[in-house]
Amino acid sequence: MKTVCSLHLKFDPVGKARARSTKNGHHFTPEKTRCYERDVAIQAKLAMEGRPPTEMPVKLSTAIAFKVPESWPKWKQRDALDGLIAPTVKPDVDNVLKALKDALNGIVYQDDAQVVEGDFMKFYAVQGYVILTVSEVQKQPAQAKRVAA
Repeated sequence: MKTVCSLHLKFDPVGKARARSTKNGHHFTPEKTRCYERDVAIQAKLAMEGRPPTEMPVKLSTAIAFKVPESWPKWKQRDALDGLIAPTVKPDVDNVLKALKDALNGIVYQDDAQVVEGDFMKFYAVQGYVILTVSEVQKQPAQAKRVAA
């Protein structure tokens, strides 16, 4: 698999929040989600170094680290950092991945419909971060006119 883009986002993961509605029926994305997607997009543009988005199907590999709560007792913080406590907390992994995939649209790939494979890991760390790798999958997209020889 050819790597299209690798990112190490040195900020806390954020889940995609639902669109909100105003009294007059307008819909908007909450500011926290907008800011997170903007920050991820900026990092992706830098990592792409002017290359165009891939048109191929892609695999998304993601490591999602959540900061251990400072309010926890020391024994629990230690166990979390040792991997003995799973981060079964919000945001859930689906919403984090959705925010990441949306942020990469038009930058790393043309559309997140191109994401056809993936793996993820969610764990605790001293600081929150995300490591993300997008790789081309060696298959033809559904829009291909002919099978490649």
